[in-house]
Parts: sequence; structure tokens; C-alpha cells
Amino acid sequence: MSIDLAPAAAPAVRRPRVDSRPVGLVADIVNVLVRELQPVLRQPASVLFAMVQPLVFLGLFAPLLPDTPTGSALQWFVPGIVSMTALMSASFTGANLSEEIISGSFERLLVSPVRRSSLLIGKALREMVPLLLQTLIIVAVVTPFSFDLHLGGVLVGVLVLVPFSVGLGALSLALAVAAKEQSWVFWTVQQTVIFPLLLLAGVLLPLDGAPGWLRTASDLNPLSYIVDAERALFAGSFPADTVLAGFAASLVVAAFGLWVGVRRMNRAS
Repeated sequence: MSIDLAPAAAPAVRRPRVDSRPVGLVADIVNVLVRELQPVLRQPASVLFAMVQPLVFLGLFAPLLPDTPTGSALQWFVPGIVSMTALMSASFTGANLSEEIISGSFERLLVSPVRRSSLLIGKALREMVPLLLQTLIIVAVVTPFSFDLHLGGVLVGVLVLVPFSVGLGALSLALAVAAKEQSWVFWTVQQTVIFPLLLLAGVLLPLDGAPGWLRTASDLNPLSYIVDAERALFAGSFPADTVLAGFAASLVVAAFGLWVGVRRMNRAS
């Protein structure tokens, strides 16, 4: 009887399966952001379509404004139009979500493994890309027409507008979630809020000669400080107090918008 002295084969070690899919809040936000940007990249004409209103204002309203002591009226008007474009574009963010709610696709997203807060933040961050493209188009259009381009100021101005756009986009999304299938509620509130913000910020006309109560209302409008910062930056100057006030107002809108939006999204059903 022979005895097999060969060493026994070592038992196969079963290695744990490593999930290569990105995990965590940041990864979820990136995934949602990429998903939201796909329609924009597939149909860039949508960005151009959103430029109709700003270009109409530039073509028909700007020629009515007198030149300022510091230069062309465009130097004063263009930063306001860029701010208006950011305001209008971000406020429409909830319109896409409203369509998803009506179609039922949003309900499927709510039961997916993706964190609800990342849904809100990713959708809100989408506004950065249209903001950059629309600012580029506006500046390219007006530069040949007596507009002095200060590229550094324009870039800083865009950075000031980014938190504002994200925060306002989050508020728009929260409004769409609250309105649910009643899209008319979304549009009614959106139109009621947006135009007073626009007019009280002095985007179209200066408020220097406005009555006291109107100037007080303007002082309570965060967009007023952002527009003042944009005008200073687009003119090539960097006054610390004006720029910091505009950036602070933008951050306040971002913090408030994300706080409201995340709370509303977590309660969505």
C-alpha cells in the first residue's frame, strides 16, 4: 500500500469581488451631471435657441440707451444681459424636471440607488455649461460693436455667476417637485418671481433716479449686487468691495437654493 506524500493542494482563495462602479455622493453627482449634459451635447442648438431673447434685447434695447461717461452703453448693458441670461436659464431648470414628473421617469429615478441629494445637485450643476456657452456667444456678438473686451474680468464675472446659477437652478427644481403634475403652478410662480428680480436689479435701466422704496427693494435683491459686480468686472476694474459683495450674494443664493432643493428632493414621493 503506497502512501501519497505529495502536499495537498492549497484551497482556492476566493477573492472578494471588487465593484468598479464609482461610489459615493461625488460619483453620483458626476453621473447625474453627465446624464443631464447629454441632451445639451446632442442638441447644441437648444443653447442657441435660448439666446433669442438676450440678442433681441441687445439689438433693439441697447441702441436706445445713451452712452455713459466711461464709454459705450454696451459696456454697461452687456453685463446686465449676461446676468439676465443666467437668471432666465437657471429658472427654467425645473421645466425639464416637470416634464419628467409628468412622464413618470422621475418616479423611476427616485427608486434607483442614486442618492436623492445627488439628483438635485447634479441637475443644478448642469447650468454651468449653458452659462459658459451663452456668455461666450454674447461677448463674441458685441465685441465688434464698440464693446471693450476685458477677458480677465469676463472670466471672473462668470465665476461669480456660477454659484448663483446653481442655487437658482436648485430652487427651480424644488419648485417643480413641489408642483408635481401641476406644471401651471411652476410656470406661474416662475414668471411671478423672475421679472421683479430682473427689474429690481437694474438690468435694463439704472435705478439711480428711482424712488426710495424702489431702491430699498433693490437693496434686498441679491441679483443687484451680482449685476454691480459684473459691470465692474466687465469694465476691467476689480473693486474689492463690489466684487466681494457680488460673490457673497451669489454664494448665499447657492447655499439657500441647495438647502431648500435637497430638503424638497428628500421629501419627494
